[in-house]
Amino acid sequence: MSRKQQLDRPGPQPGPPADDTGCPILHVDMDAFFVSVELLERPELRGAPVLVGGTGGRGVVAAASYEARRFGVHSAMPMSRALRLCPRAVVLPPAHAKYAEASRRVREIFFSFTPLVEPLALDEAFLDVAGARALFGRPAEIAAAIRRRVVGELGLTCSVGAAPTKFLAKLASTRCKPDGLLVVPAGGVLDFLHPLPVAALWGVGERTEERLRRMGLRTVGELARVPPETLRRELGAAQGARLHDLAWGRDARRVSPDGPDKSVGAEETFETDVVEPEEVRRELLRLAEKVGERLRTGANRGRTVSVKLRKPDFSTITRSRTLPEATDVSRVIYITARELYEASGLERVPLRLIGVRVENLAGAGPEARQLALDEPEHGWREAEQAIDEAARRFGRGAIRPAALIRPPSGPRAGGRDTGGQGGGATPMRRTADE
Repeated sequence: MSRKQQLDRPGPQPGPPADDTGCPILHVDMDAFFVSVELLERPELRGAPVLVGGTGGRGVVAAASYEARRFGVHSAMPMSRALRLCPRAVVLPPAHAKYAEASRRVREIFFSFTPLVEPLALDEAFLDVAGARALFGRPAEIAAAIRRRVVGELGLTCSVGAAPTKFLAKLASTRCKPDGLLVVPAGGVLDFLHPLPVAALWGVGERTEERLRRMGLRTVGELARVPPETLRRELGAAQGARLHDLAWGRDARRVSPDGPDKSVGAEETFETDVVEPEEVRRELLRLAEKVGERLRTGANRGRTVSVKLRKPDFSTITRSRTLPEATDVSRVIYITARELYEASGLERVPLRLIGVRVENLAGAGPEARQLALDEPEHGWREAEQAIDEAARRFGRGAIRPAALIRPPSGPRAGGRDTGGQGGGATPMRRTADE
């Protein structure tokens, strides 16, 4: 069994237990979200192994049904490998607008119970229901009501963890997937947490897990009993202290409904490597247009523009530049990304992936001054806002730069635009669609 399968394998799926003492935090995670939304229109595929993702030679799996996961398939896996593991899988192309609409309706249900909702991605969110008890009952009752409404109103299932902290609630929802509810009461935290593998702790990737194994540590309980100074010496001060706290169930973070996105980005994996600099610039322009539109839609601006350039051997170079002032102007993003590419030393070097991202985000208040490099301060932004409005009325692509009208020279894989908003991601903040 792979490391991912060990962490994601379904745990107990009880109904609401009597003891939800000290469990104000819920983590709600939609089950195989992209696939589940597709099955609403394709009910004949229920029970079949279904994948959502790019079908080209370099396409990747965006989501996999639980039937497909039994073959070892998981999100972010190359589609070619997924189909070798599961040759009978049905592959569907992504429809991000459809998933965004389903996510919006799910969040409406969340907000009907509490205003303290912190979305992590399209398919998951934290909720603080401490103040909702008088109206809706205990945390376990609220979790059960959310699950009933999601399936009753949308035809989708979700898994919910309820616990004293965000970290424990997230672990609980993972352990009860799919379509489960698991409560970790305050008095049972260590009984739940300490038998788990160390890889269950946030911040423990494969390298850290291997270091812990060399220390003879395989479970969270074993790690918890190691003196904090030993962990700090072996893993570094910050990581050692954090893992020691998590191993004892300590997590002081609160649900932050108004926390801004950390970054907005888009990237593309090509079916055929791109070599010509002019083609790379066209792709940077296309991605910058997409990122700028997403920034304006989310009322965000960012100061740091970065590009990601991946070569055929998977070696990846990133370059970034922090601007004097925050921007949401696609042209500014493009010019900066183009200059970063031209200074990278990779002109005429084959590239399999190109990405553009804007970080250090802040709200785009009306008083904020808009940087536009050597262009008039307001002209480009007003023009792009008009393009946004045309896209809303007549569809994406109704108006676009002339340089993008001619189709690119090589076919794309069609499914690796991450379009991430949030920490990590990745569209979404995380690539896994559990």
